[in-house]
Amino acid sequence: MDYMTGLVLAASQAAEAPMAGASWAILAAVLACGIIIVGASLGISLIGGRAVESIARQPEAGGRVFSAMIIAAAFIEGVTFFALAICFLAVLWLH
Repeated sequence: MDYMTGLVLAASQAAEAPMAGASWAILAAVLACGIIIVGASLGISLIGGRAVESIARQPEAGGRVFSAMIIAAAFIEGVTFFALAICFLAVLWLH
C-alpha cells in the first residue's frame, strides 16, 4: 500500500467514526453565538448612548455625530454577522 492510499483510507475511516464530544462542541458554538450577540448589543448601546450625550452637548454637530454612529453600528453589525456565520457553520459541520 502506497502513501496516498493509506492516507485516503485513514481519512475515510476518520469520517465514518462517530465524533466523540461533538455535542460539547455544538454547545460551545451555541454559547459563542450568545456571547457574540451580547457583545454586539453592548457595543451598539454604548455607541447610541454616547451619541445622544454628544448631541445633547452640541446640538449643531448632531448630523455628523449621527452619521458616525450609523457607520460604527454598521461595522459592529458586519463583524457580528460574520462571527455568527462562522459559529453556525461550525455547528453544521459538527452535526
